[in-house]
Amino acid sequence: MNRRNFISHTIASSTALVASKEVFEKKTNLEVIVLATNWGFEGTVEELCSKVKKAGYDGLELWWPTKEADQKDLFAALNKYDLKIAFLCGGNGPDFEKHFTQYKKAVNEALVTKPLYINSHSGKDYFSFEENAKIVEFTIERTEATGIKVLHETHRGRMCYSAPITRNLLEKHPKMKLTLDISHWTNVHESMLTDQKVNVDLALSRTYNIHARIGHEEGPQVNDPRGPEWKYTLDQHLAWWDKVVALREAEGAKQITFLTEFGPPNYLPTIPYTRQPVANQWDINLYMLNLIKTRYNK
Repeated sequence: MNRRNFISHTIASSTALVASKEVFEKKTNLEVIVLATNWGFEGTVEELCSKVKKAGYDGLELWWPTKEADQKDLFAALNKYDLKIAFLCGGNGPDFEKHFTQYKKAVNEALVTKPLYINSHSGKDYFSFEENAKIVEFTIERTEATGIKVLHETHRGRMCYSAPITRNLLEKHPKMKLTLDISHWTNVHESMLTDQKVNVDLALSRTYNIHARIGHEEGPQVNDPRGPEWKYTLDQHLAWWDKVVALREAEGAKQITFLTEFGPPNYLPTIPYTRQPVANQWDINLYMLNLIKTRYNK
């Protein structure tokens, strides 16, 4: 069996194995909204919207497009295919004031379009606590003024890069809310976080959006979550997500949002010398889409 056939055979076998005992269903009364990413997609926004609609997605989460022409094309495609939208906003650069100004401009522009939420790549891991706190305070004010949640993603390199640092921010700001991408924390802490229950539970209690990628102790993305060798980490991520869904339902929320966010190379491992991905990014994200909808939809 050649290398390509071996990979295809392995993926097919592991998919069947997981599917046979796949999900201990955790049905919810919440509206479960699952969004797609354009990360790794090389076509037009029209082609993207057509593809995700046919696949059964409810919408997209994308970086806020700063060019007016790109905004026009995006909203035309969203309307054509009846898709929901959430935006990702962030700042860049080491100068805090310039970073913060850039960030505020993006958030304020995106809020005008009334997205489902704004997912925030907030601050930097090297900004001071006080500097990052200014960003949090701005987002709380914007959320209260508009009714649209601005959510801080648990993300490497950003203010919420680790569980204890995020806990400090959450305790300082009781109204701060999160996008949970806990795959970053399994990597940062090189563990499945069993020794950080207090930190994790606080984060789950403030989570209103979930990035559905499966991380592990040595990286933010397993090579293929369908493989039986990753069952332990898939199950742990599902347990975290189950708790978020239960918490949001208990508090009377109407919906919960997920983004399937398995990325392309180099997030997706490749075979040495060939850069051939070891699995298909689109197929993995479809697997996550179907897993989420099967698990939570009544």
